Amino acid sequence: MDLNADLGEGFGIWRLGDDDALLDLITSANVACGFHGGDPSTMRRVCTAAVERGVAVGAQVGYRDLAGFGRRHIAYGYAELRDETVYQLGALDAFCRPLRTRVRYLKPHGALYHAAAADESQAAALVAAVKDFDDELPLLCAPGSVLAQLATGAGLRVVAEGFADRGYLPTGALVPRTADGALVTDPEQVAARAVRMATERTVVAVDGTVVPCPVDSICLHGDTPGAAASAALVRAALTEAGVTLTPFA
Repeated sequence: MDLNADLGEGFGIWRLGDDDALLDLITSANVACGFHGGDPSTMRRVCTAAVERGVAVGAQVGYRDLAGFGRRHIAYGYAELRDETVYQLGALDAFCRPLRTRVRYLKPHGALYHAAAADESQAAALVAAVKDFDDELPLLCAPGSVLAQLATGAGLRVVAEGFADRGYLPTGALVPRTADGALVTDPEQVAARAVRMATERTVVAVDGTVVPCPVDSICLHGDTPGAAASAALVRAALTEAGVTLTPFA
């Protein structure tokens, strides 16, 4: 099982989350590429720290929305979203190359993640960007989503992702961040959910329904309160359950 986290989301003098602590615990780093968060110096710092620890570097691409942290939907046209995604991939890859590595996968962030799960145009733009940039690049996304379906149809590798620190609806979708139950902040509960995802391939929704969750990577949000403590407990719990942690890329 892969364990990923969103990192490098601060910019300028603003820091968000404990990147270094999380990099000691995860296997894949979703690095912000400057649109929803991050800046060139932060990108270089996180890429360097990830490579030193043997953590795979992935591009977390988002809407051009620093003020809203990429969590506000933007009605992008297909071509513009495709090109802005290629731009973000190229920017992060430029910091990987001096470290003798490369961007290993793409993951959409925030509102773009949710839009691409259901909106065919936005999902197609992400698929086209990956095809332009590197058609061997995996996409990390929700299982069964429109993005997953289009990517698979285009011959791209899809890696299904689950969220141990986010609430699920009975449909298998995530609880909107504006609703009760969106975040799971108790580290022990987060760890238990991660183990269930890894060993049983299910998750318990907010209404108690057991929902299928066939994933190969588990995400912990770096901006969630207590993210580092949760990650430490998750890693220990998965190891104790006999789950081998390794990057998917």
